[in-house]
Amino acid sequence: MNKNTFIQRGFAIRSNAPSVQAYLDELPANRADDFLKFHQTILDHLPQDFEEQISYGMLGYVVPHSTYPNGYHYNPKQPLPFINLGLQKNFIGFYHMGIYADPNLLTWFIREHPKYCKLKLDMGKSYIRFKKTEVIPHPLITELVGLHYMKIVTEEHYE
Repeated sequence: MNKNTFIQRGFAIRSNAPSVQAYLDELPANRADDFLKFHQTILDHLPQDFEEQISYGMLGYVVPHSTYPNGYHYNPKQPLPFINLGLQKNFIGFYHMGIYADPNLLTWFIREHPKYCKLKLDMGKSYIRFKKTEVIPHPLITELVGLHYMKIVTEEHYE
């Protein structure tokens, strides 16, 4: 791993990688397999219209301007963020804007989580921390990414 690429700030680690492939290539060897599996779970179930890029120093899965020309309301030059996945000091961080924006989706996720994982859910407003990567609930993440994205990616949420 190039020490200049991943910069640690407290618990957060941000990458200066210029591309997704550079980010993936510079993952620490002892944590790469779990991260790559999580990344592939997202890619396998992400809607076709979405794009993958570096966003906020992590992997970002965004609604591109071709789908939503207005972009992100804080910075319209940026595409609308949907999911971010980042390697942090002691966990993998999974950020999902639908969980933040849609209380019904949040309720669903909280209710479903114990069916897939015996560990207590560790989450904030839009992110979930996975400290024990061997118990990441990939089937639940698959469902969240693949089946529930329409809860936020509709015209009614953009207006």
